[in-house]
Amino acid sequence: FGNPLISGAQLSPNGQFISFIKPLDGIMNIWLKPKDAAFENAFPITSDTKRPIRSYFWSRDSKHILYEQDKGGDENFRVYSVDPYKASKDTIPEATDLTPYDDIRAFIVSVPKKFEDRIYVGINDRDKAWHDYYAVDIATGARTLILENKEQLNGVSFDLDGNLRLGSRSLSDGGNEILKKTEEGFVKILESNLEETLNPVRFDKEGKVYFISNVGDPDLSGLYSYDLASAEMTFIESDPENEVDLANISFSQITDELIATIYVGDKKRIYWKNDNYKNDYEFLKSQFPDSELSITSSTKDEKTWIFYVNNDTNPGMAFLFERSSQRIEFLYSPRPDLPTEHLAPMHPVRYPSLDGLSIPAYLTIPKSTVRTNLPAVVFVHGGPWARDNWGYNSYAQFLANRGYVVLQPNFRGSTGYG
Repeated sequence: FGNPLISGAQLSPNGQFISFIKPLDGIMNIWLKPKDAAFENAFPITSDTKRPIRSYFWSRDSKHILYEQDKGGDENFRVYSVDPYKASKDTIPEATDLTPYDDIRAFIVSVPKKFEDRIYVGINDRDKAWHDYYAVDIATGARTLILENKEQLNGVSFDLDGNLRLGSRSLSDGGNEILKKTEEGFVKILESNLEETLNPVRFDKEGKVYFISNVGDPDLSGLYSYDLASAEMTFIESDPENEVDLANISFSQITDELIATIYVGDKKRIYWKNDNYKNDYEFLKSQFPDSELSITSSTKDEKTWIFYVNNDTNPGMAFLFERSSQRIEFLYSPRPDLPTEHLAPMHPVRYPSLDGLSIPAYLTIPKSTVRTNLPAVVFVHGGPWARDNWGYNSYAQFLANRGYVVLQPNFRGSTGYG
């Protein structure tokens, strides 16, 4: 249950560095090392003493690392940048507060490909209820207003050229509407009700918008493309096994083409649209056949990956992969001291509800010689907009190690099941 030794490794887009999260005086901070250096030679580039830094990312030009942080858990997040080139074993650079305003909550909306030296940020310093949208210079913090949000928008979307094209707005009945930005203002183009999903994901090269949606009759959310010029919504794909909602989609940083669609049923399923990616991924899967595998970071030229491997009895391992040579290099395990030989397998199971529907669940059984009349814990996830997944689960393993059978139901209403 303690902090991982190392987590969240990322490649700098130019491939020169690997960054990661590791405790500094007991607090999770961001560390850095040259790509080919040992982890023992890494050095911290942030020095937060009160709150752990849980996530971060590189600017597209590899000049800065960005992260969001609040104070004391107040959830008033600000956006910070740090210059990794000013760091050394003897020097921790001071982070720059890009949103230095009291009692606000800022968040990063977009990292434009066309303007690598800036980010698009939502800031609610003018009106606490609504975020205005700004372009912020990563190096200096100078901000330029993109949109003063007087339309009560709860989100905006930018095209591949960095232009604000769409907004979304909540409706009084719990639904949502999508609006197109025009010279005259915002015009509604799509609408969903309380029980429907209508999420714009990103634009394509032709200016069309990918949506994850189940508006209308579909039970399961699928992938759609919307043409702003003709106002036509085109269905692309939903789960080939008709089991779960579309979980995620992946795109190439170079070509902006669709690479893969991802669904998470009992385990993760990937449907590749790019043969080069597919071949490399299947090669990696052949090396780790009984594990889940995720590509977690890539250089800008997509020639080098960091991928992560984990399963129910292994909390994970991170590797570096050179695609051209198919060279795999072990990087780290987040919990190297965990005695994995004592961990128990997690089994996907099904059981019928009182009215005859099938409930998906995960069952972890202690590694003991006694297999009957065992005590059990039904470990129900929170939410209800959440779900349990197959893989290493610290609570399930702790209880199973103490002799309990653990049942984790994805009860009706759990995220991802339509």
